Amino acid sequence: MSQPVDFSNLALHQLQLIEEQRNSRVLVLAASNLEIEMLPALYEQLLEMGKVARLDVVLQCRGGIVNGARRIALLLREFTTHLGFIVPHYCESSCTMLTFAADEIIAGELAIFSPIDPHLHGGAEGDVSAFSSLDIKMFGEMSQDWFGVDSDEARMQSLSLLCNSIFPPSLTAFYRTTLEMQQIGEELLKYQLPEQSSETRQKIVNQLMFGYHSHNYALTRTEMAALGLTLRRQPQVEQAAWEISKVLQAMVGGGLRQSVEEPWYDVLLASTKSMRIRQKQSGGFISRWEEFAM
Repeated sequence: MSQPVDFSNLALHQLQLIEEQRNSRVLVLAASNLEIEMLPALYEQLLEMGKVARLDVVLQCRGGIVNGARRIALLLREFTTHLGFIVPHYCESSCTMLTFAADEIIAGELAIFSPIDPHLHGGAEGDVSAFSSLDIKMFGEMSQDWFGVDSDEARMQSLSLLCNSIFPPSLTAFYRTTLEMQQIGEELLKYQLPEQSSETRQKIVNQLMFGYHSHNYALTRTEMAALGLTLRRQPQVEQAAWEISKVLQAMVGGGLRQSVEEPWYDVLLASTKSMRIRQKQSGGFISRWEEFAM
């Protein structure tokens, strides 16, 4: 595999610009998926930076594990008293939830957030499809609107139909995952909206879980601000973050491979001092971290 793009030459100037504009230290966090396994490398990166009064994270990710997002958020909070997320482009699913833990969010014009409804992968044996908690929740309403079936009757029948398609404990686990998502969402929002009531925070979480008809609904910064989240505008910072995003788009992600057998970089962590990048192996082989001085 070829050496990674020289991140230091292309993005170091932009990191320094953001630090000057924001009077902060900046961490770049880009990943194909947020996950628990990222924590040791993230911890080492943060130890090098040290605890700081203001930490800004340039964030780019399409989603991941909810508990991974939670633990990443809690670890970041341990290293600063003021946490900002700077979002130039993709910040979807669990990554959207990660931003709840920020004191403020700087989002560019191309920033893409998304709903956070959990998904169940696979139903009957051999089924590799995925569906959302909202697909189940709206079964009664769909039956009434499309087929004229009384919604109460549809709900009575839906449990039997679902249990014929999904192993009942799996359905229960899906329900528990939904409750966990609500709990984690409100827990993280306490950092951003400490003066708001629990009911207000839960309303925001519920809107992002159940208020849209697609998990892929691309929420803008304006829509996120309308929900009550703390979004700021800072054009120079947004432009610098976009320049960093363009570098990340050329470095991180399995879609950059020429074949499915080829390894790829799936996580990048960087500051003005150093960079850690993880090379992912196909076939279940252990991933390998590489470290570079900036």
